[in-house]
Amino acid sequence: MKTEYDRNKKKTWPTKKAMEQIYDQNLWGGNKDEFYSGSGSHNPIIVEPYLEVVINFLKSFQEPITVLDLGCGDFNIGGQLFAFSKKFIAIDIAVNVINYNKAKYSHNNLEFQCLDISKDDLPKADVVILRQVLQHVSNEEVQSVLNKLKEYKYVILTEHLPNQEFIPNKDIISGQGIRIKSQSGLIITESPFKFKCKKQQELASTILDNNKGVIKTWLFTL
Repeated sequence: MKTEYDRNKKKTWPTKKAMEQIYDQNLWGGNKDEFYSGSGSHNPIIVEPYLEVVINFLKSFQEPITVLDLGCGDFNIGGQLFAFSKKFIAIDIAVNVINYNKAKYSHNNLEFQCLDISKDDLPKADVVILRQVLQHVSNEEVQSVLNKLKEYKYVILTEHLPNQEFIPNKDIISGQGIRIKSQSGLIITESPFKFKCKKQQELASTILDNNKGVIKTWLFTL
């Protein structure tokens, strides 16, 4: 028997078109003259603790390392990180936001690519950054991305979760929304994903006001 989720899934756009529409129509905020990845990429309460822990991680290496930023969005975050890398490769599925970033940012250790991270081959790097990206896509696409992460040494993952007990990994339709709307959130080490790593460390946890959940960042060593 087909569920309402199954029936709705057939009606949805491909993830690429859905994400490009988000930026074209400013569905995450901002104005018509800019691309804006939402308050999660701009609110200092969320951004500053994240930048602190990631910069400290990047600076902990004797020699700078290569960073792969999957789902770079408007690059407000990556734009404050790439100086601490040997090479910074920023990926997004939305060609409009990648073109915007290419026009706005230029540096000899910085590269932008338009790729579908669930379908396309990904560049080599030392560490992968996935910041509030997987929370927007279906479990099928999450699993596809997780399968590719096994090729990297480190993964820094950030997710928006309920700040109370919840059932993890409820499936969603890829797009603007996230699982927190159904009192769920993405925990990649739990079923159905059961992501394996040598070590998992929580780097940051920011509780949002008005019971809007918590933003957590983990470092996975593979």
